[in-house]
Amino acid sequence: MLEYHMKDDKNLKKLKELFDAGVHLGHKKNRVHPKAKKNIYKFEKGVSIIDLTKTLEQIKSAKQFITESRNNNDQILVVATKRIGSEFATKISRDAGLPYITTKWMSGLLTNFDTIMKNVKKLKELKEERESVAWNKLVKHERTKLDKQIHKLEKFYGGIINLEKIPNTIFILDTKTEKNALLEAMKTSTKVVAILDTNSNPDDVDFPVVANDDSPTSIEYLLNELLGQAKVTKKQKK
Repeated sequence: MLEYHMKDDKNLKKLKELFDAGVHLGHKKNRVHPKAKKNIYKFEKGVSIIDLTKTLEQIKSAKQFITESRNNNDQILVVATKRIGSEFATKISRDAGLPYITTKWMSGLLTNFDTIMKNVKKLKELKEERESVAWNKLVKHERTKLDKQIHKLEKFYGGIINLEKIPNTIFILDTKTEKNALLEAMKTSTKVVAILDTNSNPDDVDFPVVANDDSPTSIEYLLNELLGQAKVTKKQKK
């Protein structure tokens, strides 16, 4: 494991957790982004080994920002459509009370927010209608048709049904996969927290966490560490 030049048992424990989760394993040398080299400890058999001491500091900065944002009642949107991490991202976002997109990024969500949210409004209306007395008065084939429409909208917009304003921050898993979300964030000056591997440019992100974004154990550990443990510490504004 990488040496950590501090007499701090807590930091050493965290470094071991990161190592055991495989967070240190980056991409092969020929796939490394030039600006990611500063986060690499060494190359071993052609594979980049991420400097976990830097990753640990990045985690601390990102977690502090997320916690402060939630305390200020800022909206954080989690974006993780990558198959290997989408299921866990959905669960932890729900548990943390955060809006999320884990199926497909809707082009224009940040740059054309009001238009995209029309579909969210439609989903809300249909779900409310399903709970009303009027729903039971519909004939079977009409209910079936509307159920299918709800299911389709829920698949893509269910995670943002309570998103009432443009998010202040988006949390991205893998900036390569979510390049469109990142581009929209850059266009709209939306803050970005991201888990990204050594094949991505960390300078594109306000709060980068350079880490293995292809391993289930790494992804699960980091999402839990950054979102699950970044608790609201004071009463939110109403």
